[in-house]
Amino acid sequence: MPEFPIRKIAVLNEEIHHDGGPSPEHPRKRAAAWAIVKNPFAGAYSAELQPAMDDLKPLGRLLTERLLAVLGGDASVIDGYGKGAIVGTAGELEHGALWHVPGGYSMRESLGASKAIVPSAMKRGAFGASLDVPLGHTNAAYVRSHFDAITVADPEGPRPDEILFALAMSIGGRVHSRMGGLEASQVKGEDGLR
Repeated sequence: MPEFPIRKIAVLNEEIHHDGGPSPEHPRKRAAAWAIVKNPFAGAYSAELQPAMDDLKPLGRLLTERLLAVLGGDASVIDGYGKGAIVGTAGELEHGALWHVPGGYSMRESLGASKAIVPSAMKRGAFGASLDVPLGHTNAAYVRSHFDAITVADPEGPRPDEILFALAMSIGGRVHSRMGGLEASQVKGEDGLR
C-alpha cells in the first residue's frame, strides 16, 4: 500500500468582479486547492499503479472539502470543476493519472448530481511549474460559458520526488460569456454532454 505523505496544502480563491463591459450582478467565483505529496513511485518503473488510486481517495475528499468551504459551503451552487497534476521530474506522467478517480470522483460525490466528465490536465515539472487546470460545467460538457481554466503553481514544489495534485471548482460561467451554444439554463443533465 503506497503512501503519499502531504508536505503542503494551498488554496487559491478568486472573485471576478469585472472583465470589461458592465459589472455582473454577482461576481464569478473560482477556487483551486492543491497538495504537494511524496511520490512513492519516483525514480523507478512500477508496472502496477492502479491500486494506489484508493490510497489517494482521502486526499481527494480533503481537497474537495477545502474547496467547498472557501466557496461558501453550499455544494448546490457549484457548477464548474476540473482537476490536474504536476509530477516532479523523477516521476512519470502516469503517476499524475493516479488522480483521475480519487480527485474527480471526490468532487462528483460531494456535488451530488454532477453528470459531466471532470476536465483534466497533467504534466511533468519542476519547482514553480504552473498548470492551467481546465474547468467545465458539472452537468453538461457542451456549456461554452464554463470553458475556462485556473492556473495553479507553487514556488516550493513539486520536488523531483513529489506530485502536486490539484482540484478546482467554480460558480458561474465566464463574465460576459457570449459565444452562444448551450446555455447553463438549458442543461438537461441527462448524459453529461447536454
